[in-house]
Amino acid sequence: MQFAVALSKTVDTEFAARAVAEDIRAQLSTERVDLACLFFSAHHAEQAGVLARTLTRILAPRLLIGCSGEGVIAGAEELETAPAITVWAGVLPDVNLHPLRSSFSPTQDQFQLSGWPKPEVEAASFLLLADPFTTPVQEILAILEERYPGAKAVGGLAGGGREAGMNRLVLNDQVLDGGLVGVHLSGAVDIRPIISQGCRLIGDRFVVTKAEHNLIHELGGAPALERLQAVFESLTEEDQQRAHQALHLGIVIDEHRNRFERGDFLIRNLLGADRTTGAVAIGDVVQEGQTVQFHLRDAESATEDLHSLLATDRAGHRRRPLGALMFSCCGRGRGLFGRPNHDAAATMECLGPIPIAGFFAQGEIGPIGNRNFLHGYTASLALFAERDV
Repeated sequence: MQFAVALSKTVDTEFAARAVAEDIRAQLSTERVDLACLFFSAHHAEQAGVLARTLTRILAPRLLIGCSGEGVIAGAEELETAPAITVWAGVLPDVNLHPLRSSFSPTQDQFQLSGWPKPEVEAASFLLLADPFTTPVQEILAILEERYPGAKAVGGLAGGGREAGMNRLVLNDQVLDGGLVGVHLSGAVDIRPIISQGCRLIGDRFVVTKAEHNLIHELGGAPALERLQAVFESLTEEDQQRAHQALHLGIVIDEHRNRFERGDFLIRNLLGADRTTGAVAIGDVVQEGQTVQFHLRDAESATEDLHSLLATDRAGHRRRPLGALMFSCCGRGRGLFGRPNHDAAATMECLGPIPIAGFFAQGEIGPIGNRNFLHGYTASLALFAERDV
């Protein structure tokens, strides 16, 4: 198993495409490319067809998938606004690759799924790239959970465009302006997800005692807003300032655990509160009986969280990753950390100089517990390692 990554910052799309393709070919020598992933900034979106055709011709990969992004990640570099193209390629012997495609018809309220294989007994993983304007990703993940129970999905929502039809998805030599593309992988590869939501726990845990859809009326028998105010008042002055913009609610995914730590929560935004009723609105459906805890997001917590998750993976597996894909929220980067290259550099620091590529996404896909979710403000990684025999 072997991986390579190439980056071009050239504005000329055709020249950049040839450069990254030839760089990949030189790194992998005579090895056949099995999976190639292409990520490019909006500067190259109109010429995505040139990218796809050039890479297909020079690399002749068994499968090429890709999309436009808000920015591009390659190696230890994060290019958030500059023109950029990156290609990440893998030689994956004895790995089964099934290309996926789906589209959604709002008028008929149904999906068209193409290439989706039958469920297997063997463990499988998904890489998914979707257009946020035309794809109800939550429903796709629900279909995936029903058809492939236990399968892990990692990926991101394409970016760079401001309305439907402006983003680009790539599947082999095809260029699409909507829908979803991806790959189902099984066989001799271990794809390990790292989902860094970048928050720390604050206050006490509560059981939801009264809720309706995304409105939480009561936590532990008291008005939800009253509980929130008590947590807020317990914070330091510095954390109170952060809480005005970065306060979230974590929902426990597996209620059967004896203790709950940071990685056991699905983080969702607080959308608002009603002082008359004492209800708090969040960005997801909540059910009575669920355990929740408020969380705070800041640069320090996000840094510690990513390092901790990567260190835990390293300590828990005999085989180290040989390559990685990264899907980082466009709300992270320089805006959160105050400096460039944070997530990419931190990952390289923990994993070593392995080929890494990805993009800044409009939403990130990854598992928490045994279920796959669409996230925000998250770094979602897929680590590729050889599978233990």
